[in-house]
Formats: sequence, structure tokens, C-alpha cells
Amino acid sequence: MAALRRLTRVDPNLLKCNFRRNFSQIRKIKLPESSGATLLAVGSGLFIFAGVLWMKHKTVYAYKVKKKDEELRRAVKLTSRERRFIKFASVEYDGQLYMTPQDFLESVVEQEPRPRLKRRFLTEKEIEQIKDHTPSLKKGSSEMFRKLRDKGIISYTEYLFLLSILTKPQSGFRIAFNMFDTDGNERVDKNEFLVLVDILTKHSKKEIKMKNYDKEAKHAMEKIFSHAWKDKRGINEDKANQTEGEKGPIQEEYVDDEQGLQRRHAVDTTLITHFFGKKGKDELRFEGFKKFMENLQSEVLELEFHEFSKGHKTISEVDFARILLRYTYLDTDEYDMFLDRLLDRIKEERGITLDEFKGFCQFLNNLEDFAIAMKMYTLADHPISKDEFHRAVKICTGKSLSRHLVHTVFAIFDEDGDGHLSYREFIAIMKDRLHRGFKIVPRQYGYNAFKTCVQDWMQHGF
Repeated sequence: MAALRRLTRVDPNLLKCNFRRNFSQIRKIKLPESSGATLLAVGSGLFIFAGVLWMKHKTVYAYKVKKKDEELRRAVKLTSRERRFIKFASVEYDGQLYMTPQDFLESVVEQEPRPRLKRRFLTEKEIEQIKDHTPSLKKGSSEMFRKLRDKGIISYTEYLFLLSILTKPQSGFRIAFNMFDTDGNERVDKNEFLVLVDILTKHSKKEIKMKNYDKEAKHAMEKIFSHAWKDKRGINEDKANQTEGEKGPIQEEYVDDEQGLQRRHAVDTTLITHFFGKKGKDELRFEGFKKFMENLQSEVLELEFHEFSKGHKTISEVDFARILLRYTYLDTDEYDMFLDRLLDRIKEERGITLDEFKGFCQFLNNLEDFAIAMKMYTLADHPISKDEFHRAVKICTGKSLSRHLVHTVFAIFDEDGDGHLSYREFIAIMKDRLHRGFKIVPRQYGYNAFKTCVQDWMQHGF
């Protein structure tokens, strides 16, 4: 320590001596008389240049921050369905994004879209070719979307409509048709169908000029489709049922036009052409509408089934479980627990046929009715047996599930192996499957949201 003090101790006189010697040497150097002016000019120029760069850098930085905040604000406004549509839409026309039929199928069965370099920009000629390539309603089939592939366009509003079809029970087909049929003549024309566009995409003060339609039909249509506009504004059913004189949040912007989800231009999409012909003069009747909905449901289920069947006529019981659980919000451990439970209980693999798979998915579309039927059986929330489950499904759908399929379902969801099912947990998981990851969770704000969050944390956070 003493040695360190001696090293750090410096004689002030020594510093003064060195400074005077060095400074005197500098004074002996003679500079040209013109060099002073030159140095002054160069120094001034460098100062000005540095100032310009600093101001420019500051402006660009502020702009970038503002732009990033604006993009974040727009992203927050988008619903999960809007984000998914933007992710899978592979074509664009006149500033508006469109899905192809292939894009739509992939969006409901795949997690991510196919790899692509960029979106394809369509020309007017290609739009006309798409119309020529679209089959009429009479020639529709359960393979139409797969055959069209990228030879078609689907708008965002039609995407919502098609998603709603996938979760509708057959008993709801007539209700959906009647909501389109605003004048009650058992036929739907093109203008009546476009009521859907007006409801789901009213996002500016400019109104689409259409036929006048019944206000009650408009409100009923809102209930048929996605309810996304309610979730987007955080309003509940009571607020949604405002009187006609009150201007509620529904009048506000719904779809972010800057995202290209819904531009104001008249383009006959594949769905419009399929329903109403190339000239838009055909009328849609219930039988044709029902057939289209049945075909779409079958096509998606067949695509999903064949993904796992690999060309065989059946899928394994484990693959059936994977399909049921693929859209749920289970963590990895819970997911593996369901599969392990099934493997332990299925002694002989018989497989699940396409018809059995379709029958079970049709039952899922009647899940709300099933929940009501279960309350009739178990008013005290007791678990249900296989016979009770089988009977309740028959009541709700009018069709019976095979005994092997019911046995497989119980092997997956019967927690303690006593032959009974906790239907509350079963329904909660199956609702996630039914909505294919698009389940709408009502938003809460303020003190109520805080209170709910605290309650959830106290129940599940420890």
C-alpha cells in the first residue's frame, strides 16, 4: 500500500516544467498566414455539416417512432380472424386482399400458410377468368374448393361467412337462409346477400347504396355470423340490444381499411358468381343454399381426415384424439396426458372411419343443445355414463354414434376410468375444437377486469 502511494504521488513542479517545455516547442512552429482562415472555414463547414446530420437523424428517428406506434395501434385493433385472414391471403386486387379457395382450406386446417415470396397481384383479365372458371350452384360438390385451388377469390366478409358455416348445425341452415331472405319470398337475390357486406364491413360514413332492408333482419344477421364486431368494441349483449334511436358503438369503424380487408369496390367474387351466376341475375333457393353448406362442411372434414389417414379408409384412435385436441389451449403436459390415457385404455386398434368422424363433428356443431340435454340428465352436475351420452347425442342430432366411437371418446376424457364423463370439462375442450382457434373471448376493462384477473390468479396462480 505504501509503495502504491509513492507511485501515485506526483510533484506539481514537475508537471509545470513539462507543460512549459512542451508549450514552448509548440510556439516555435510557424504556420502560414493563410492557414488560419483555412482552418476557420473548414471548422465552420464541419460544424454546419454535423448540425445538419444531427437534425436529419433526429427527424428520421422521430418519424420511425411515430410510424412504429401507428403500426402497433393498428395491429392492436385487429381481431384474431383479421390477423389470420391477412396471414393466409395470397392475392390482391385494387388494394384489397383476397384468399383463394386453397388459402381458405389451409387457414382452417393448418397453423401456417404455404411458403411464398409475396402476394400475387391480379389484373382485370384474371378476375374475368376467375368468373369463367367458377362452377354454377348446380355443379357444386364437396370437392369444389379443392378443385378451384388458386382459381378463385374470397373476400374477408365471405371468409367470416364461411367460418360461420363450419360451426352451424343443420337445423341452423334454414335460419341462416331466412335471414338472407329479407322479403320472405323463399328466394335470395344478389342484393339481399350483400346485406352481409354492409353489416360486417360498415367502417366509414359513406353508406353502400343497396335496397332498403328490414332492421330486424339486420340485427338477426349480426347474431348469425361471427360476433367479432361486439368483441372488438368490448360490448356485451345488453349494450348490443340498444334501441333504434341510440347510436351505439356499432356505427364506429369496424374493419381497418388500411389493412386492405375491405375496399369499396365492386368485384364479383367466386362465392357471388357461384350463387348468382356470371351476370348476377340468378336467385338462390334454400335447397341450393343448404347443399352448399353441407358440401363445405364435408370438404373441410374430408381434408382433415385424409391428412391423417394417409390414403387408408380409417384413422387410428390416437389420430382421432389429435384432431380433437389440435385447436385446444392445453399445455404440452395436459395434451400428452390425454394421449397417454387413450393408449393405455385402447387394447385393440379398430380405427375410426370417415363417416364416424363426420358424425362426431356434426354432433359438435350441436354442442349447445347437448349441454342443455346434459343438464336435464344431471341437474347436480354429476358425471354421465356412456349410455346417457349416447342417448343425448341421438336426441340432439337425430343420429347415433357408433359404440366404438363413444368408447374412444370416454377413453380420452374419462379422467379416473370409472366409465363416467365430466361433461363440463368435455364441453369446454370441444368448444375450442369447434371454433378452430377462433373462439371469441369478451374483453373487459377497468375495475371489473382487474377483479376478474385477481380472482383467476388466486385460483390458478399458486
